[in-house]
Amino acid sequence: MTIKTGRRVALISGASRGIGDHIAAELFRQGWAVSLGMRKPTIPYWASSGDQANSVHLAQYDANDPGAEARWVADALRHFGRVDAIVANAGIMIPKTVIEAEDEDIDAMLAVNVKAPRRLAKAAWEPLCESGQGRVIILASLSGKRVKSAGSGSYSVSKFAAVALSHAIRQAGFDKGVRATAVCPGFVATDMAAGLTDRPAEQLTQPGDLARIVALLVSLPNEASVAEFAINCQLEEFF
Repeated sequence: MTIKTGRRVALISGASRGIGDHIAAELFRQGWAVSLGMRKPTIPYWASSGDQANSVHLAQYDANDPGAEARWVADALRHFGRVDAIVANAGIMIPKTVIEAEDEDIDAMLAVNVKAPRRLAKAAWEPLCESGQGRVIILASLSGKRVKSAGSGSYSVSKFAAVALSHAIRQAGFDKGVRATAVCPGFVATDMAAGLTDRPAEQLTQPGDLARIVALLVSLPNEASVAEFAINCQLEEFF
């Protein structure tokens, strides 16, 4: 059943926890309808009451499945009748140097961090262009702007590509009103970061703050396009 909604509609991948969950909750709080891409779809706590039937859509989504994006977008369109934004948040990290990594490791990160977001943008392209204000957020990383350590090198390869993907989408859709932003955080207080840094969680960028940044970016008018947005919890040479 199609629910005609006056709300703008965002699709968020990796929405079951961490950054994706916070982004979805913040957009929902700000009046968006959200379609949540999850491996195991479950209604989140923040949508357990109120207008959830009309404003929250669950989709079974696995970024490793080459057909998942097209099915998800088609299902969201059947449900809401529109797609105004996508947030490609699902990602993986294999902490190996480019010498230690096997081809399978690089392929795995490129599959989830680059190929899946590209397929999602491709699948949603027509409704994004039709809206005249389509928004694409690629959750990249500061590892897509510099190689901080040897162990993050292979991950950086995939995240540099993710940043380039965002710029390529921006170029492809600018005349149609599509705006793409590569959001590049440093350490965020998530399970992934916990295994990578000794800094206490309260000293890391909080997922809720990152969510508010994403909500701001997708709400900006076409005339205030932001190509990249870097966020960090610590002082570095350039970020």
